[in-house]
Amino acid sequence: MPGGSANGLRGAQRCWPCQLFPVTFPLCLAILLGWGGSLQGHPQCLDYGPPFRPPTGLVFCSDYQSFGCCDRHKDLHIASRFRDIMAHLDLQGHTLCRGYIKDILCQECSPYAAHLYDAENPRSPLRHLPGLCSDYCSAFHASCQSAVSLLTSHRGPQWPRDGNATHLCRLLELPDKDYCFPNVLRSDRLTRSLGVVAEGPRGCLQLCLVEVANGLRNPVSMVHAGDATHRFFVAEQVGVVWVFLPDGSRLEKPFLDLRSSVLTTPWVGDERGFLGMAFHPKFHRNRKFYVYYSCLAKKKVEKIRISEMKVSRADPNRAELKSERVILEIDEPASNHNGGQLLFGLDGYLYIFTGDGGQAGDPFGKFGNAQNKSSLLGKVLRIDVNRPGQGGSRYQVPKDNPFLSEPGAHPAVYAYGVRNMWRCAVDRGDPVTRRGRGRIFCGDVGQNRFEEVDLIVKGGNYGWRAKEGFACYDAKLCHNASLDDILPIYAYSHTVGKSVTGGCVYRGCESPNLNGLYIFGDFMSGRIMALQEDRKTQKWRKRDICLGDTAACASPGLVSAHSQFVISFAEDEAGELHFLATSYPSAYAPHGSVYKFVDPSRRAPPGKCRYKPVPVRTTSKRIRFRPLATTVLDLIKQQAEKAARNSSSETSVPGLEPASAQRAASRVLAPPAGSKRASQGPGSKKKARAWPPGPQGKSRKHPRAPRGGRRWLSLQGPAGKSRPPPLVKEAAVTQGRTAH
Repeated sequence: MPGGSANGLRGAQRCWPCQLFPVTFPLCLAILLGWGGSLQGHPQCLDYGPPFRPPTGLVFCSDYQSFGCCDRHKDLHIASRFRDIMAHLDLQGHTLCRGYIKDILCQECSPYAAHLYDAENPRSPLRHLPGLCSDYCSAFHASCQSAVSLLTSHRGPQWPRDGNATHLCRLLELPDKDYCFPNVLRSDRLTRSLGVVAEGPRGCLQLCLVEVANGLRNPVSMVHAGDATHRFFVAEQVGVVWVFLPDGSRLEKPFLDLRSSVLTTPWVGDERGFLGMAFHPKFHRNRKFYVYYSCLAKKKVEKIRISEMKVSRADPNRAELKSERVILEIDEPASNHNGGQLLFGLDGYLYIFTGDGGQAGDPFGKFGNAQNKSSLLGKVLRIDVNRPGQGGSRYQVPKDNPFLSEPGAHPAVYAYGVRNMWRCAVDRGDPVTRRGRGRIFCGDVGQNRFEEVDLIVKGGNYGWRAKEGFACYDAKLCHNASLDDILPIYAYSHTVGKSVTGGCVYRGCESPNLNGLYIFGDFMSGRIMALQEDRKTQKWRKRDICLGDTAACASPGLVSAHSQFVISFAEDEAGELHFLATSYPSAYAPHGSVYKFVDPSRRAPPGKCRYKPVPVRTTSKRIRFRPLATTVLDLIKQQAEKAARNSSSETSVPGLEPASAQRAASRVLAPPAGSKRASQGPGSKKKARAWPPGPQGKSRKHPRAPRGGRRWLSLQGPAGKSRPPPLVKEAAVTQGRTAH
C-alpha cells in the first residue's frame, strides 16, 4: 500500500480487501474468514444477477456475445465510452493502448464481472478497474500509463503522475490468480461449465431461494387466477386464503375465510383442513373458482367437499361466501388420506385427486377403495363443471371418460389405484416447441417403503394397494394378471424421504437452465429433488438439488436455507417456480413461508421476462412484506463480524495506515460504468474466448402425516382416534398418517 514498507506490501497482498478499503487487519481477516467460499469467483454481473445469453450479437465486446453480462444496449454504451477515451490519446497512444483499453472496458461484459470488480458483496466499494493479472497489468502500465487516469474517471486525468506499475498492479491484484484477467479466459475449470446449472461436489444442482411470504399457518396451496393481474393466492390449512400482489405486499383482509366450515385441529400431523383450490380457466369472465376441504356433515360424518364459489363483483380480492355451491361430497372413513388436489386440464375439465380413505393398507373391502372403480376414493376424477348433469347434479361427466360404459364403475373415474396423491401439476409445455404441454404429474405418498412420482394417463391403474412404488405390497393382488398397472416415472425409498410432495415442471422465463426439470420434494426429510427426462429413452433421471452454497448465493436478497417441512409446490402466473414450507407442521402455527427458486448460474436476458400486470382494484390495506429469512450476505456479514471480534485483541495492523489506504483506494474505486453505483457501462476482453452456454438442460403431504397422508407428523390413539402429540420425531411416527 502507499507509504508502506516492502513487508507492508506483502502483508497487504495477503489480505486483498485491506488494499481496497480502510479497515483494520483483524476486520480484514474476519472478512476473509467469513466469506470463505464467497471469495471464490462465481458467474455474476455487476447488477448482482447471473450472466445470460444476449438475444442479439454484440458489436464491440464481441468476445462475450455468446454468454456474459452485456446486451446490445450496454455494448453500445461501452463502445461510446471507448471512443471518448481514445479521443484523448495521440496517434502513438492509439497504436499502443487501443487493445488494452478495449479489453479492460469489456470486462464488465465478462461472466465473472462481479468478481473482477469486487461487486459480489454490495457492502464493499466497487472498483472502477477490473482485477488484472500481474504480467498483463505490468505490460499495460508500461505501454499506456497515461490511459490509467482516463479509465478511472469520466472527466479527465486523476491518477497521480508519480504512480508506478507496482503500486497499480498491487491494487488491481486478485487473491485467486485464476480469476484475474486474462487468466479467467484460459481456465478450463472456469469456462467449461459456464451457463450450465452449477453442480456441487456430489453432482447436485446448486440453486438459491428468495423468500416471498412468511407468517403463514401451514400454507397448503398457492395458485394464480390466470387473469393477467399476476396476483397469487395462498391457502392456509385452517381455511383462510390470502391475496399477494405483484409488488410483494399482502392484502390485510383475506380473499376467503372458511374457518367456520373447515374441519381441522391444531394437532401436529392432522391431514384434514382446507386442501386445494383452482380458478376456472375463464375466471376473468365468470369469476368462478373451486375449493376442496374437509368438513363435518350431519351426525358428525367426516366428508371431503368440492365446492364452486364466485368472486365479489364489488371487490375482485374478496370471495362471496354466499355463492358457495357444493359440487361433490365424499364420505371419509378415516381422518387421513384425504387427497386434496384440484386442477383444470387443457381440456377445460376439472380434475379431482382423492385419497384412498385412510388407515393403513387401504383395508376397505376385498380389493380396497383404490382398486374399486365404484368408489370415488383413491381416484383421479374428471368432471365438467360448465354444465349441469342429470338428477340435479351440478356437473356432467365428459363423454370420453374411460369407464363411462363399464358396469359398476363410477362414470367420473378417470384413473385409479391411487393411494394419496399430494400435489399434482399440469405441464405448460416447452415455451418454444410446446413439447410436454398438458401432461399431469403427481406425487403419490407411499406406505412403508417407497414414495413415487406418476404421470397421469386416461384409464390408468396406478397399482395401489397391489403395489407400492415398483414393489409388491399385496402379493395376491400384485401377481394378478389383470392388474396392468402404470409404473411410476420415479420412486425412492424411505432412506431418502418418507412423504413425497409433488412438484412442477419448470417452464418459466427467468431461469432458462431449469426448463423441463420436474422439481419436487419430500415433506418429512425436507429434501428438494428434480427429475430430468431423457428424450431418447423417455426415462427420468433424478438430480438432487443443493441449497446453501454461500458462494453461489452471495447476492442481495438470496437465501440458501428453508423451513424443513416442504408442503407444496406452485407456479406463479409468469411460470416461475415456488414452494411452500413450514418449520412446525400444525395447522395453527404461523411458521409457514413461500420461497421462489433462483438459478445463480444463468438468467434470461434483461427485458425478456418483463410483464405488465393488469391493474386490480384494492379496497383492503396493503401489508408490506418483511423478510424474516437470513440472506447469504447477512450470514457472511455475521460471520465476518464474529471473526473480527474474536481476533481483534490478537492481531495488529502490519504496515497499513487507514488514511493512506483510503487515499490509494479512492483512485481506483470510482464506480464502473453501467453499474448500480454509477451511470456508466462496463467492458470485456479483446481476445477472449466466447463460451456458449452448455446444454440446458403418505398420505397427503401437507400439514399431514407422512406416507399415509401427507406424511405429517401424527400419532393415532386407540380406536383410530387421533390424539394431540408434541412435535414427534419422524422415526416415532409408525401409525396414523405416516404408516397409513
